[in-house]
Amino acid sequence: MAKKSRPQSARQAKIDAVRKDSGGGANRIVVGAVVAIVAIVAVVGGVVIAERNKQDRVGTSTAVPAGASAMGEGFVANKDVTLVAGAPTLDIYEDFQCPACAQFEQVMGGTVVELAQQGKVKLVYHLKTFLDANLRTTHSLTMGNAAMCAADAGKFQAFHDAVYANMPAQEGQGWTQAQVKGFAEGAGIAGGALEAWETCVDERKYATYVESTEEASGKAGINSTPTVVLAGEKLDFNAVPDPAALKAAVEAATT
Repeated sequence: MAKKSRPQSARQAKIDAVRKDSGGGANRIVVGAVVAIVAIVAVVGGVVIAERNKQDRVGTSTAVPAGASAMGEGFVANKDVTLVAGAPTLDIYEDFQCPACAQFEQVMGGTVVELAQQGKVKLVYHLKTFLDANLRTTHSLTMGNAAMCAADAGKFQAFHDAVYANMPAQEGQGWTQAQVKGFAEGAGIAGGALEAWETCVDERKYATYVESTEEASGKAGINSTPTVVLAGEKLDFNAVPDPAALKAAVEAATT
């Protein structure tokens, strides 16, 4: 019996020694590895969920409207107009849910369109959607997509102007599907073009593009609307408060 008890004591001594080295609990290296793996899984899981939520919101289309050169680039509203020599670029950053944007359009919209049609500016719109997150809606994205679908029918500007002329009384209220279709019809989209517009809207053809312009402008530091940039310089609405001042600023920026 004495001979058998010695090996058992030796094994127990080794076990006790391991326990002593590891603080009497589970091996810290193993625990650390497990925690690291769990953390990695959590991060990957969060990325997957975020991407899934984004896909649910914007769909899978990667279409870019004809008036834009690439994802993140602004939409040129007067691309078919011949510009006068030295015409500056007028960049307008707007969110369709923005009340201040509606006020800007009410005061300056007609002049902006006039300048664009006369080729005195290259008119570029950058659609933003940050108010969706602030107001917990999807109206900015939905309307941005619908506006780009209207552009397919050559009616972006008319649709854009109709939306701002019919802003909801309460911010975040949005528009009904019937109202949005009414804007398209009021813009002159009819027949087969209207059917194509409805399909475009339903399939969220340009939702990814609209989100890309939000992301690009945000990275560029433009996080408020309306923001208007003329020839690379942000307009100060105190210095340019009315249509006459805007025309003068455009003339001064023409090279």
